[in-house]
Amino acid sequence: MQENKPIEQLNKKEQWELEQRQKMDLKTANERKKQFKRWSKWIAVIILIFGGAGSIFWYIASRTPTPEGEIVSRNGLHWHATLAIYAKGVQQDIPADIGIGVAHMPIHTHSADGVIHMEMSGLVKRSDLTLDKFFKNWGKDFKNFDGKTTMIVNGKDNAELGSYIMKDNDKIEIRYE
Repeated sequence: MQENKPIEQLNKKEQWELEQRQKMDLKTANERKKQFKRWSKWIAVIILIFGGAGSIFWYIASRTPTPEGEIVSRNGLHWHATLAIYAKGVQQDIPADIGIGVAHMPIHTHSADGVIHMEMSGLVKRSDLTLDKFFKNWGKDFKNFDGKTTMIVNGKDNAELGSYIMKDNDKIEIRYE
């Protein structure tokens, strides 16, 4: 069979053979495209898996270790401290459900009795337990109240204010005069 002949000059058998070859070429091309797409998807998935695993490994390997002096607990904790706030001698209400809502914060209140709950799992650092963390969850700042600020913790004066690291059974009293 001659490949150079115009289609009109081909006999029926040659035309049929040519059409069959064109169909096979098209079918082979479509199969190659499908196979290429399949392999491309697998390669993309493998790259994403290795990229994700590599990113996690890099994050773990590159983060700075927590100094031992900063660690309070490696297995979490469940502590309570009591807070009372006085502004010009008048006790202020500490609302219920501070830090509880869509996101349940580790430092929160359940009722309006001034009890601060510190419920944390895993590694707990000193910086996780500051009084500032509670005020941040509350949406307040020590500066929200006017006047000279003093703080008493367990019956003793304490000048740490927001940087104070709360402990289990603390009795904290803040006065704004």
